[in-house]
Amino acid sequence: MDVKEQLLNLTPYQPGKTMEEVKRELGLEKIVKLASNENPYGCSPSINQALMAELSKSATYPDGYARDLREVLAAQTGVGEKELIFGNGSDEVIQILARALLKPGKNTVMPTPSFPQYKHNAIIEGAEIREVPLKDGYHQLDEMLNSIDENTAIVWLCSPNNPTGTYIDEELLLSFIKKVPSRTLIVVDEAYKEYVTAADYPETVKLLKDYPNLLITRTFSKAYGLASFRIGYGIANEKLIRLIEPAREPFNTNSLAQVAAKAAVADQSFINECVSKNKEGLEQYYSFCEEMKLAYYPSEGNFILIDFQTDSDVLFQYLMKKGYIVRSGKALGFPTCLRITVGTQEQNAEIISYLKEFKMKQAI
Repeated sequence: MDVKEQLLNLTPYQPGKTMEEVKRELGLEKIVKLASNENPYGCSPSINQALMAELSKSATYPDGYARDLREVLAAQTGVGEKELIFGNGSDEVIQILARALLKPGKNTVMPTPSFPQYKHNAIIEGAEIREVPLKDGYHQLDEMLNSIDENTAIVWLCSPNNPTGTYIDEELLLSFIKKVPSRTLIVVDEAYKEYVTAADYPETVKLLKDYPNLLITRTFSKAYGLASFRIGYGIANEKLIRLIEPAREPFNTNSLAQVAAKAAVADQSFINECVSKNKEGLEQYYSFCEEMKLAYYPSEGNFILIDFQTDSDVLFQYLMKKGYIVRSGKALGFPTCLRITVGTQEQNAEIISYLKEFKMKQAI
């Protein structure tokens, strides 16, 4: 088979081990997964009732326009219904953008390390990739601007950034957007937006009316607790959405996902509670890091990246034998770090006790 040349050396996404796999391999009764930034509190209880009512319609195709969800989300975000595009997770919105705008002869600018799907999709489309390294975990916006030229189709910003949890404040973002040429699409990935508590985090939706080359991506997989349903969305001006819509597959979001997302939007008290608990959980990790004199990145997401100054794969394996699955920093560009999803108060306390145990053994 003569597949695209750029696919030959491209590695498909490798998901982490499932809890059942780890249980079988290590003979453990209890496994806690804190590796994929899922919501440890699940999703709004109101979603189950909405899903039961939808199950009787399983023989029919979903609404390709996602009208009910579109209306609710437009009202919540304050945008027009035609300023939204839906995807099978925000990953698919990223794929749609790459498919619509990237090709050989074009280039795309992105921070690194960051969400790997920006680069992955650019490789598939044959575009040149221009990566700008983070500095102290933050985007280097001036260097990213300097990397843009007349052939730059997309510049990607991830705020809060995965895997560091750092964000771009309002002043820096606005200054950056003003300097980007109108021919270049600016994508602000806000997958963890709901968790942000920083006072100077920008209200990006308000910028859309002045910057038609801006698109925001968001997801229901994180704070809303709907990762298994795979649904996310993009927000941009109507003309831009109309131009990229043909790259979206028909019926790309299923009926159950649409119903679940609609019910999730309606229960903002659940989100507020999760955000509050997440902030308390982050404080548990900050206290631990300060006690143990470990460097970390202050996070506006539901995860924290901690530098243990040791081979992260070794620590990963140590924790897995204790029943905790986290994310080794090696695959993320931080070989001595772990990225740990903030769990419940009890989960955080237990994994911290194991991390202390590991550090104590190292000191002997």
